[in-house]
Amino acid sequence: MPTAWRAARSSGGTSSCPLFRSGRHLPGSILGLDVSGADVEETGLVWDDGDADRSAWPIPGSLVELPWTSPRRGEVRVSLYELDGSPMAADPRHALAGQIERCRSMGMSPVLAFELEFYLLDAEPDAFGKPRAARMPLTGDHPRGNQVYSVDALDQLTPFTEALYDCAAVQKLPVETLISEYAPGQYELTLRHRDDGLRAADDLVMLKRLVRGLALRHGMRANFMAKPFADRAGSGMHLHASLADSSGRNLFADEGDDLAPLLRHAIAGVQQTMAESMLVFAPNLNSWRRFARNSYAPTAPTWGRNNRSVAIRVPAGSPANRHFEHRSPSVDANPYLVAATVLAGMRHGIRNRLQPDAEASSYSSGDDGVLPPDWRSAIERAAGSGFIKDALGERLAAVFVALKRAEYVRFAAEVTAEEFAYYGGVI
Repeated sequence: MPTAWRAARSSGGTSSCPLFRSGRHLPGSILGLDVSGADVEETGLVWDDGDADRSAWPIPGSLVELPWTSPRRGEVRVSLYELDGSPMAADPRHALAGQIERCRSMGMSPVLAFELEFYLLDAEPDAFGKPRAARMPLTGDHPRGNQVYSVDALDQLTPFTEALYDCAAVQKLPVETLISEYAPGQYELTLRHRDDGLRAADDLVMLKRLVRGLALRHGMRANFMAKPFADRAGSGMHLHASLADSSGRNLFADEGDDLAPLLRHAIAGVQQTMAESMLVFAPNLNSWRRFARNSYAPTAPTWGRNNRSVAIRVPAGSPANRHFEHRSPSVDANPYLVAATVLAGMRHGIRNRLQPDAEASSYSSGDDGVLPPDWRSAIERAAGSGFIKDALGERLAAVFVALKRAEYVRFAAEVTAEEFAYYGGVI
């Protein structure tokens, strides 16, 4: 029995359900499935160990109601462990737990929060088979043009948003603001920060499921692709991060009229490790369509204060609450891997007392050639990275790269409709 679950059980946080008493055997190969659900033998989780079972144990405190279902159902999330009770090394949640413990061993506790950008689309495509922004529940109209920060757009979405906040309250999700984003049908939800980094990533996973389930029940589909439309804004999953001491004091709080040295070291570490980390931040073929010049998706490892064009933004706000926002991750990224990698980068900068590059004080749209230019380059960069092995653990890093290589081969072999349109009649 895992130590964390043993402690929760001894405090009375269990039930008579067999899952809570003895866990549940599940094949380890579930962590070796590609995006299509196919086994990837190169992960070492399929035939190499005979598709062996591991033990799935409930995450303490994760049993919640799914209030949008009828009849009402519940969910409990699990983590995988080896049969001897040790963490299963390919489970992303354990990677984040490991980085949090390494931060705490340095006297620092991560404080994290995610933002979620997404599209709400019609349940059915248009007459040409293309997806389109969902009709507004109150008017039945399709949104037109960019309605960024529009309160009218949100008002027309009221039945959905009221249900969303009600369900979030039932699930104890710290949902804060909902805004209309930079494209028709695009929205952003922010989550309040957590001093429990694991719970911050859990919040994001749960919020995605909530949005997806509610959208279906309101005649819409939630879309979490990084770039569902070529000519519209992409969707990110920005991570806000700071570090606190044992008393909860923000170690990134300004010192005098300038940023804290510890914050500068952390920014520098994330900058220097970003090229190796891009496969984590942009894990899929579609992720790479989001990055473009003159957009809000950064194409270089830049940083700056009060500047949304950079990769690492120090937002305006109270000096006592200072933190940074990592703007590179796409909404299709895994929040546990993203948070683990960012924390590893922060630790790298702090340990080595690194200093960041020159601050970008104006709009930064350049491509300095530091970051991988495409998905395949990012895969190979991660494959050879000692930093990624340290951030995720060697086993998980190998599994992750094997999955992405298999997916690259799968998509590279596809013959698309666009290929027929451009090449079919001219070659």
